[in-house]
Amino acid sequence: MAEEAFFSRKYLTRLIYPLIAEQFLAMMIGACDTVMVASIGEAAVSGVSLIDQLSQLMIQLFAAFATGGAVVASQYIGHKDDELARRAAKQLLTLSALTGCFFILVCMPFRKFILGVFYGGVTAEVMSNSLIYFFWILISLPFLAVYNGCAALFRSMGNSRLSLKVSVLINLVNIVGNAVLIMGLKMGVAGAGISTLASRVTSAVLMTALLCRKKGNIIYLEKIWKIEIRFDMIRKILKVAVPSGIENSMFHIGKILVYSFMSGFGIAATSANAITNTIASFSNISGNAIGLASVTVVGQCIGAGKKDEAKKYGRKLMRETYIGMFVGCAFIFVFAPYLIKLFNLSDEASSLALGVIRTCMVANIIIWPMSFTLPNILRAAGDVKYTMVVSNISIWVFRVLFSYIISQWILARFPEKTYYALYGVWFGMYIDWLFRSVMFGFRFHGKKWLDKKVI
Repeated sequence: MAEEAFFSRKYLTRLIYPLIAEQFLAMMIGACDTVMVASIGEAAVSGVSLIDQLSQLMIQLFAAFATGGAVVASQYIGHKDDELARRAAKQLLTLSALTGCFFILVCMPFRKFILGVFYGGVTAEVMSNSLIYFFWILISLPFLAVYNGCAALFRSMGNSRLSLKVSVLINLVNIVGNAVLIMGLKMGVAGAGISTLASRVTSAVLMTALLCRKKGNIIYLEKIWKIEIRFDMIRKILKVAVPSGIENSMFHIGKILVYSFMSGFGIAATSANAITNTIASFSNISGNAIGLASVTVVGQCIGAGKKDEAKKYGRKLMRETYIGMFVGCAFIFVFAPYLIKLFNLSDEASSLALGVIRTCMVANIIIWPMSFTLPNILRAAGDVKYTMVVSNISIWVFRVLFSYIISQWILARFPEKTYYALYGVWFGMYIDWLFRSVMFGFRFHGKKWLDKKVI
């Protein structure tokens, strides 16, 4: 009874289902880009995929800020300190926007050097496409950072429907932009980049305007033109954001390093990997959505001092995650051959993608939720250092090292089919997931994560 008294089933449904729909729409942006770019050729697909992986390193920092701000705001809401929640919101958006501008200033003049360091082994055609796409993605980063921050703040208030509506709009902007610029004007990867920029500008402007409304919002912005730096509030946000940022950054640096040596497996492997990532990401939608919802639910429980409720809701959210993941993964496992045909791959790349996708779906059902949804529950309570340490150990010892060892073993056994080495990369990743799931599972079943303080 106490559980239902704090968060009703109706509240959870209204929070989680819009997030699932929003995650699906977010995946559709990437999928539409990939499908339309695939009409140009595999070199274009590979170029976009490599930049998507590199830009994730920066995007994850924005996600860390958003998580930090959402945790602080959720706990203040649970503690009934609405004014402090509003102060945290403004600091979050200021920090996010300035960081996005910083990345443009630092990366834009050196983008060719940066790509050469990470992806020097790719063909000249792939590198040319990567440079063009990277230019437009860099310009879009401040707008993406602001959108992520606004969306996280609306979620902390329990309002996930609004960001869903905005997602519908920005998907339309992106799809129409792709159709006109890629298919109509034949602008190639530049068209995909410009469409992504347009959708991110639209989302940032619209979400900021909606957050300025006082009516119906516990958290709202006032005098957005006036930059205010409150170091006490920034410290609270960074208390969560810094460990999360380090964790996310190390995770994606590790992925980029894996992509770096994977680029030597040939264009069939890089194309198959890009398509596998696109299709597999749809199976994680429910897990990602519930992970976002847990920041609101568990954060408010901790802010209200209800530790037992936090743990009960944690268990409930994990059960929902496993159900959702099973449904999504089973569908993709069965229909993978038909989904792959949408991407205009060679027979070699299509066959490879099918094999990798099906192994991924099995691993996703069994160990992905404990690896990625569960740590969000721990972070919502403020237990960010533990998740950071576990993730950093896992990414370097298991994902990077084992991906390299297994892929090199496969290369030695099948020297005439270098693209088979892609299996080694993915099996190294599954070992990484397994280690995380064990460590996070033990932590959740204990009590230490409930004793952390943010506010």
